[in-house]
Amino acid sequence: MAYHSYENLEVWQSAVDLGVKVYSVLNECRDFGFKDQICRAGVSIASNIAEGMERESKKETVHFLHIAKGSCAEVRTQLLIGSRIGYLESGAFEKLNEQAESISRMLHGLIKSLKPNP
Repeated sequence: MAYHSYENLEVWQSAVDLGVKVYSVLNECRDFGFKDQICRAGVSIASNIAEGMERESKKETVHFLHIAKGSCAEVRTQLLIGSRIGYLESGAFEKLNEQAESISRMLHGLIKSLKPNP
């Protein structure tokens, strides 16, 4: 896969945007444990994409992309919990969850494109 920089990847850009939105939506949240957990997971998505894309081998790259995909699932789970306990309004939940699902699909496609064909 040819690319000039991970910053040019749509999936990385969307992951950064999601991380920023999660922080913004939970800015006033006083449950610091919950807020810290979801914000760290949100930051982890873009960070692991970047780290993976800078690795020397496809195997390492795929490994970090799987970690990013896992962090994306973590964010989606925490968004749902946050919505159910009243930390997120339903509109914010829907938008953030939709973006996280999109990122997960993009990561799946990227991982698939990097794995050798059987």
